[in-house]
Amino acid sequence: MADMEKDLEKDIAEAVEEAEAAETAAEGVMEEADAAGEVCEEAQEASEDSEEASEKEGKGPSKWLKKSNKDKEKIAELEDRVMRQMAEFENFRRRTDKEKQAMFETGAKSVIEKILPVIDNFERGLSTMTDAEKETGFASGMNMIYKQLLTELDNIGVKPIEALGQEFDPNLHNAVMQVASEEYESGVVAQELLKGYTYRDGVVRHSMVAVAE
Repeated sequence: MADMEKDLEKDIAEAVEEAEAAETAAEGVMEEADAAGEVCEEAQEASEDSEEASEKEGKGPSKWLKKSNKDKEKIAELEDRVMRQMAEFENFRRRTDKEKQAMFETGAKSVIEKILPVIDNFERGLSTMTDAEKETGFASGMNMIYKQLLTELDNIGVKPIEALGQEFDPNLHNAVMQVASEEYESGVVAQELLKGYTYRDGVVRHSMVAVAE
């Protein structure tokens, strides 16, 4: 359990570091966008000041129009840069969110894989108890802990794979042997040697099964 906790802490620490790096990069993009926006505002103000100065000095309309057109071109260029940076930042944010979700899924599966052997040991221990032993307080406590683990796994989306009596599915089952069976038809799972589990839409562990000949 100590090793499992250390592995979990390591996975969480790595995920936090990657998330912080992504946030730092996002802040850099936002700073660039803000800087471009400030330049755009300064250019707009310069254009307005130029217009006012031209009117006061009585400059000819053609000279003023040339200056105005240059200012407008500069403003349009800066606005285009801002829009491009904002679009890049939005794409970056979406990509970062997707990567964070993928890291979370990977970390969750890693933790679940470490918990499943504990579930297996609970099931083995409970299955070997006699009827008299099952009536003891110790057995009752073990059974309560086992059920609590299953409930918590179910709450986060971990489900057992149906195997016994089901048609063999290589996406869910791992066949380790074939057995003769009068109860099941050929290609049907006749024995479940190790229970498999899914997490959300993916398989965490395939069921280890024996298939009827």
